[in-house]
Amino acid sequence: MAHLSLYRQYRPDSFDKMVRQEHVVRVLKNQIEKKTVGHAYLFTGPRGTGKTSVARIFARAVNCEKPENGSPCGTCKVCRALLDGSLDISEIDAASNNGVNEMRDLRDKVQYPPVSGKYKVYIIDEVHMLTDSAFNALLKTLEEPPRHAMFILATTEPQKLPATILSRCMRLDFKLIPTEDLVKHLKSILKEMGTAYEDEAVEAIARAGAGSDRDMLSIAEMCLAYADKLTYDGVTSVLGAADFKETCTLAGQLVAPDLSSALATAEKILSAGRSVGVLCRDVLQALNMIAIAKACSNAESLLMIPKEHFRLVSKIAEVADSRSILRVTDIFVRLEPELRYATSPRISFETAVMRAALPNADLDLDALAVRVAGVEKRLSEGVTLLDAAPIAKPISRGQINSEVLKSEVREEEPPFDAGDFPMEEPIFDCEEPPADEMKKAEKVEKEKKNSPKPQELILPLPKNASAETVFGKFMRALRKTGSNGVLYTMCSDLEFFFEGETLILTTESDTIYRALIRDDHTKTMKEVFGSLGFVYEVRQKGAKTEVKHGIGELEQNFSGYTVQVKEK
Repeated sequence: MAHLSLYRQYRPDSFDKMVRQEHVVRVLKNQIEKKTVGHAYLFTGPRGTGKTSVARIFARAVNCEKPENGSPCGTCKVCRALLDGSLDISEIDAASNNGVNEMRDLRDKVQYPPVSGKYKVYIIDEVHMLTDSAFNALLKTLEEPPRHAMFILATTEPQKLPATILSRCMRLDFKLIPTEDLVKHLKSILKEMGTAYEDEAVEAIARAGAGSDRDMLSIAEMCLAYADKLTYDGVTSVLGAADFKETCTLAGQLVAPDLSSALATAEKILSAGRSVGVLCRDVLQALNMIAIAKACSNAESLLMIPKEHFRLVSKIAEVADSRSILRVTDIFVRLEPELRYATSPRISFETAVMRAALPNADLDLDALAVRVAGVEKRLSEGVTLLDAAPIAKPISRGQINSEVLKSEVREEEPPFDAGDFPMEEPIFDCEEPPADEMKKAEKVEKEKKNSPKPQELILPLPKNASAETVFGKFMRALRKTGSNGVLYTMCSDLEFFFEGETLILTTESDTIYRALIRDDHTKTMKEVFGSLGFVYEVRQKGAKTEVKHGIGELEQNFSGYTVQVKEK
């Protein structure tokens, strides 16, 4: 007898042997027991989750003379006939029989009654591969089939089916199988085969199956061909994964971050012949393990990896910052699809390593958060940002003002203004002053509050200053004095530009325009702009303004001629 693959050899032949999918099995069992079987079903879900297996079991169960708990008994005359091969159950691969002629042929054959059972069942696998004409040929038969006909459609992509087909079927969705159930299933098979195994190896195979029982059994068959005993190292070798210790070390160097060590480790792994895509996937898996170890108290039971591997992951998680783990993971998640189209995958991978291990050179917000977290960590450890520099002497408000004036002389835009600091001198004292001095200080403080505030010095700006700079300085000057709050509010929405050496302020509102040209506001604005070394003009947007602006351009462009304006 020819060798059978594991997934074929251990394909379930009853509902009780199915791995999970309880929600689907329960619906089908109840329909069989209550004899309310429908005529059209749609099984959807990821590959390898049992769609075809359940379809075959259900097809035999509806024809069984005495089903046991909803499953075929396997002993009656009909069950034996169906096991030997019968025309009553037909499997059609829609990927290779997707034309309209095949569906017309099915429509003709469906009229014939079953040979041995009650139903003639048609299982159409990968039904989404049918052409539009084939769907149209199937549609009428699917809607009103003969009483003895039943259709079971299976697909991984239900969104590709026409709505007219979907509406005529009972849809049952299959789910991915949890890793824990895959582990139990594989262990039961290995025990039946008499094969020795390591628990970590079985768990690694189950994780690689990614929720698919068929994929897991295919991987297990490869690993069994590699060695008589299933070992964790053997499984990682078959899967082409990099050494776990090296991969975790690289992940730890990325979240540390340590660029030189990370590049050296990546170079070592890639030089050993590892695929860039596989290494990227392994790094993501290591980062995921570090994140779980960082966040979960039961991480060891969740990860299901050898104890020495878990100790390494836990050690990295203890010193790693959560923001850093998230940022590095995001970088490699984005890298994985990019590698498919990269002309130099190795350079792309090393670029991602540099971006991950150099948060100081990255302008991304996540990189900024990582840098801030590093500063917070140093502060929590008692390390000051200035390396324990001596404490400065008490700073008075007068000193702050003098520093601000110096910064205004040095820069066009000072980083702060004295008015932004609502503090009075001294900011702090090293020791409490005597009672007499405190009374004197209170008296001086009262005199300061009652006396008018001196006019703050506004330095002129250079003539080549931009319109934004001049207008911004003007607005800050208005903000410093509480008496100009209304004027400050009106000027907030003004548009501004230079016309020669004059700063033009424009508004569409007639009310604001009339208010700005009042004598009191004009006086204040002239004083401020004059102290800055500029002149200004307020204009109202509209036809008159455009005419005036056009006349000015004519006079400037034709300075040798006299321009006369005639009003109608």
